[in-house]
Amino acid sequence: MTSCYSRLTAGSAASHSLLQSPKPSPKAPVSCYLRDHHANQRLPTTLLFRSSKRNYYHNNSNYKNNNVIYIVASAAAAERSDGHEAAVGDLVDKRKSGERTVEFNVISKSNDRRVEIVIAAAVTVLLGVGNRVLYKLALVPLKHYPFFLAQLATFGYVAVYFSILYLRYHAGIVTDEMLSMPKAPFVAVGLLEALAAATGMAAGAILSGASIPILSQTFLVWQILLSIIFLGRRYTVNQLFGCFLVAIGVIITVASGSNPGHSLKGAGIFWSLLMIVSFLLQAADTVLKEVIFLDAAQRLKGGVDLFVVNSYGSAFQALFICLLLPFLSKLWGIPFSQLPIYLRDGAACFLNLGTLSSGCDGAPLLPLLFVLVNMGFNISLLHLLKISSAIVSSLASTFSVPISVYVFTLPLPYLGVASSLPTGFVAGAVILVMGLLIYSWTPTASPSSACSSSAN
Repeated sequence: MTSCYSRLTAGSAASHSLLQSPKPSPKAPVSCYLRDHHANQRLPTTLLFRSSKRNYYHNNSNYKNNNVIYIVASAAAAERSDGHEAAVGDLVDKRKSGERTVEFNVISKSNDRRVEIVIAAAVTVLLGVGNRVLYKLALVPLKHYPFFLAQLATFGYVAVYFSILYLRYHAGIVTDEMLSMPKAPFVAVGLLEALAAATGMAAGAILSGASIPILSQTFLVWQILLSIIFLGRRYTVNQLFGCFLVAIGVIITVASGSNPGHSLKGAGIFWSLLMIVSFLLQAADTVLKEVIFLDAAQRLKGGVDLFVVNSYGSAFQALFICLLLPFLSKLWGIPFSQLPIYLRDGAACFLNLGTLSSGCDGAPLLPLLFVLVNMGFNISLLHLLKISSAIVSSLASTFSVPISVYVFTLPLPYLGVASSLPTGFVAGAVILVMGLLIYSWTPTASPSSACSSSAN
């Protein structure tokens, strides 16, 4: 929540002491910095007071004070994406019986924004669970064609996203200014996503499933470091400690009962480092998207539509994937000369047609469900990133991991015997939830002023 607990005086030399009385002035511009507790940024706004009678607003209650204006302004951190709209409302100058009265309307949007972020995070978690479960189900009919499924998703998204972008453009939601944004950042997004996929596939082919969840927690570490470097974020101790607990909770939940340490040692340090580089590229991709949203909020009224970012990012990712196809196909054990035959057979299995469809039971329903849910998950993740931050979207995605582990213990169709819960599941889940609560906890701010005023 963005909040500014500030004492603003209308004097020519505004005092920051409760014991001092300011000298009245017909008008004094006041520069106020709203402190964003989630993003740890200061959002500037300028107010101008022209009144001899001042009101004291605190938590939407109205109190009178002849010399000092107290303001408690609230807004969500997500307002950053809409041009840093402060939670302070319009300054209205009214005349009553020869006396000017200033009405400072404090618009409290914090609750609405907080609810929006919570709902978006919950939807992201649910779609994240569905994405993980349906991916495993989709590989039942396409167990011999996982590379085909990956390329179907990559290139299918381009067609779907641009179709949605076309409809939103003609509906007036997407403007010409949004489409004319510089394309270099989108090229970088596509390159980062393609390289992350390539390095992740290469390392994932060598590392065991037990070691990957441990290495994946470096993703959150990279996000924090990159947001500090490129976004100027400052994180509180409880936020850093909460992220640490989330990472530990996931490791305990997923990796308990296995021997990931032995797996990492057996695979070699190179492949572990390569997987860490893959998560670095993914973290850079999410932080870059946040930079795009923040930059668009300053350049464009209302910011940029997320389908502009999704569409162009996916298009450039598909372009770089095409350039990397010889390398990627080799990682999957498919000679590049045989790739057309492999894709043809994969399409036949996906459509469940012809003599090659033997053993493809569940297609095309299960693969299509996965593609649709995965698309919805990516959209919800980007929406959550837009209205909050890359760290919040990452935490929501991470929270889906233990829930997915539990879902796989249920009797699901096509998967046969359900798996058993890891021995440390409950302990890991409790630690993870504690980490999320600690991260989201905001200490009560002291009524110290974060504003400065200057005489006109």
